[in-house]
Amino acid sequence: MRHSPRLIAALIGGLFMPAVGVSAPLAYVANEKSGTVSVIDTSTDTVVRTLQPSQRPRGIAIAPDGKRLYLTDEPTAALVVVDTESGRTVANWKVGDSPEGAHVSDDGKLISVAVEEEDKVALLDAGSGRILAKIPVKGENPEHAVFSPDGRWLYASAEDAEQVDVIEVSSRRQVAQIPVGKRPRGIGFTPDGKRAYVACELASTVYAIDVATHKVVASIPAGNFSNGIAITPDGKRVFVSNGRDGTVMAIDTASNKMIATIPVGQRPWNMAITPDGAKLYVANGRSGSVSVIDTVQLKRIGEVSVGELPWGVAIR
Repeated sequence: MRHSPRLIAALIGGLFMPAVGVSAPLAYVANEKSGTVSVIDTSTDTVVRTLQPSQRPRGIAIAPDGKRLYLTDEPTAALVVVDTESGRTVANWKVGDSPEGAHVSDDGKLISVAVEEEDKVALLDAGSGRILAKIPVKGENPEHAVFSPDGRWLYASAEDAEQVDVIEVSSRRQVAQIPVGKRPRGIGFTPDGKRAYVACELASTVYAIDVATHKVVASIPAGNFSNGIAITPDGKRVFVSNGRDGTVMAIDTASNKMIATIPVGQRPWNMAITPDGAKLYVANGRSGSVSVIDTVQLKRIGEVSVGELPWGVAIR
């Protein structure tokens, strides 16, 4: 079947037409000391906007649709809600003294906040900000409470602990404790929800947990003061930040072995990966910067200056 030159030209031209309305994800960085949020365009790795939504933003999370940013604010004991389009604060929900890590369920309906001074995890309705429960945990000074992908579990870490506290979301109560090393910090689930990885700072070790049994299946030596955890969307690699070493390590999940060590800034902390899995953004607390890592080549490809004492990153 023969086509006219005009039709062929139109077809070829269509192949090369740019996609309309498609833009690179934005990375949001909570700067604890500056009281700001730096917004990074991940296509250019430059700061394109600086927000000032609260006095001391720490925990940072973003709604699945990207329309709302959630920040814990220690001075006001609140979860601050920011409209990402306008950059304006639209709500200020009281959650308890010294809130730290905030996380959103995959369906966007629930938010968890680790409330340090109360040794509890606050569970909120993401639409209204209503506190559905405050759940006591064994660990003192909880830092993160992370939803499993299916929304069934919350895994909670704490500064003064040697276990991960397991909360059943439906019953709003702690139902198990998983022994790990001292001072568990960052937690991440593989996308299929079968495993969780927990970095324990004082043990300098990452623990792989079987979610079905809530038991440790591997202990993986990390760098000094292992802290943040981020997992690629395909579940093949886990990244852990090492605060004292100023490095990020990559773990192959098939073997649970370290496969690379990548130098970054000083005191790397919490991290996030782009939706395509290609780039990792690492908040460097003492450097006032975010390191950008190529997750395939396993090398640092950029450094972005942000505010003072960046705590963590969320990516839309």
